Amino acid sequence: MFTLFVLPNVVIIAVFNYWPNIQSFYLSLHSWDFISPRPIFVGFKNYVDLFTDPSFGTVMKNSLIYAASSVVFPMLLGLGFAVVFTSGIRGTAVGRVLSFVPHIVTGAAIGTLWAFMLNPQFGLFRAFLDLFGIASPNWTTDPKWSLWSIIIVHVWSKIGFVAIIYSAAIAGLPTDVYEAAKIDGASAWTRFVRLTLPLLSPITLFLVIIETLHSFQAYELTRLLTNGGPGESSTTLTWYIYQTAFRSYDVGHATAAGVLLFFLLVAITAFQFYVSRKRVHYQ
Repeated sequence: MFTLFVLPNVVIIAVFNYWPNIQSFYLSLHSWDFISPRPIFVGFKNYVDLFTDPSFGTVMKNSLIYAASSVVFPMLLGLGFAVVFTSGIRGTAVGRVLSFVPHIVTGAAIGTLWAFMLNPQFGLFRAFLDLFGIASPNWTTDPKWSLWSIIIVHVWSKIGFVAIIYSAAIAGLPTDVYEAAKIDGASAWTRFVRLTLPLLSPITLFLVIIETLHSFQAYELTRLLTNGGPGESSTTLTWYIYQTAFRSYDVGHATAAGVLLFFLLVAITAFQFYVSRKRVHYQ
């Protein structure tokens, strides 16, 4: 009976999770262009080509900058908003709703909106900078700003999600601990650093893992704002895989990059769990 209930789930997981990974690794060892009847076995040539490609180093650097920024900034800003939302200040309920809206809006809509806002000719950011006599940079076409323009939009879209999760966690923290700290004369800052942050560490670990995975899966914003350019200035690993597979029709090269992305995420997640063993407190 147990097998009868478990088997369908095992089959579904195997077909939709494990088999695509196995097939990706298989294709990464072959040369194929979607048209040829059979992939041609080339061994690890695709991996060698990746690491000898001068542009791939730029892609990896962009991916790591994007991932780090897309995790750190939403976490810090989201925590700040969560503290405000749980402070009892009037109007925070409306703030919660407004902050969460970007998370439920599609990436295509967000990218289209911000493409207009960042336009250096008539965008909202230009109007704001004009108030201070500052010339608006070419956010999406200047190599110095293209990657950061995507990061800014991504951070904006994720702050609300982080804030809501933190708000729920803060609201559920035990009040007796804080009352005891107040009696002992602990200041608000001391209570936040010594009590709130350690008690929130399981939630922080969860958010760090989720946001890390999201940052490496980013596609819509790159497509709508910069197309990975100029050059490779805003090309991340996800966009590189798309370009290589569906524009250059080099499936083997693209799946080799996808396999590297898979193992990179596994390594990052494993490192996060390793660090959390000493820094995450569940009781």
